[in-house]
Amino acid sequence: MLNFLKKLFYPIIIILDFITKYFKTIVFLTIMYFIVYSPSDKMNNNGTFEVANLQKIELFGPILDVSKTLNEIDKAKQNTNIKGVLIIVNSPGGAVAPSVELAYAIKELRAVKPVVVYASGIIASGSYYASIWSDKIIANPGAMVGSIGVIMQGVNTEELMQKIGISTQTVKAGKYKESGTPTRKWFDYEKEQLQSIIDDTYNMFITDVANARKLDVKNHTQFADAKVFTASQAKSVGLVDEVATISSAQDLIVELSKVESAIWQKQDKFDKFFDKFMSQVISKISMTFNSSLKAY
Repeated sequence: MLNFLKKLFYPIIIILDFITKYFKTIVFLTIMYFIVYSPSDKMNNNGTFEVANLQKIELFGPILDVSKTLNEIDKAKQNTNIKGVLIIVNSPGGAVAPSVELAYAIKELRAVKPVVVYASGIIASGSYYASIWSDKIIANPGAMVGSIGVIMQGVNTEELMQKIGISTQTVKAGKYKESGTPTRKWFDYEKEQLQSIIDDTYNMFITDVANARKLDVKNHTQFADAKVFTASQAKSVGLVDEVATISSAQDLIVELSKVESAIWQKQDKFDKFFDKFMSQVISKISMTFNSSLKAY
């Protein structure tokens, strides 16, 4: 019986033994495979590999942690083989600081090579801010655009705390240190100070949009004021350049990049799925509990 089992599982034992003995070699060869035959390469008719010359970068979901997207933008900027970048946006916005960070990263990228933004669904508030310095913005006919505004929200749990018998104790230095606290109604002087932050950030937002899109900032109530536009309405007020599908956006970046044959850099499908899944989960949790200043 024992001999029978050994013969039955012999092929599996041999494979496991081989993997155990040559694990380091397998890992090394796997790494070399992805270096030499990266997913961004495409085999031509001659049986040789062509290097990618165009890249897509996706900006999906609420804007909070943008380190990965910034890294992608920086790599695209440094990679001399990449001649143009298409950024696909479907985001309602998010925190102000990372939105501004993305905007200026794209501005720096555009100084080196063409950048086209395609709004596949929503390009609003912080995600619109992030896109303004691209060469062109193309919006899907069904896209929602705009919502150029800034908001800060908080809850007042004072009555609830009184009902369940909870009170706070605070030691502070600085008159405004408790501004935005959820444990009581905000004082008038706190609201005024918070409003000044909102106003200053909003002025920065509309000024940058006006400069990037060549609009008159004095007419900001026409293109901003937190209005949401359809794609065609956004074009009429100057927020987008064209209303079309993604194929038009791809054709445009090919034209601006002056590449003879478009070879798109590809992302590993599993990595792409995992990144999207984790981004959505983390973003939803963060936006639920984060009360910071938002372009959202």
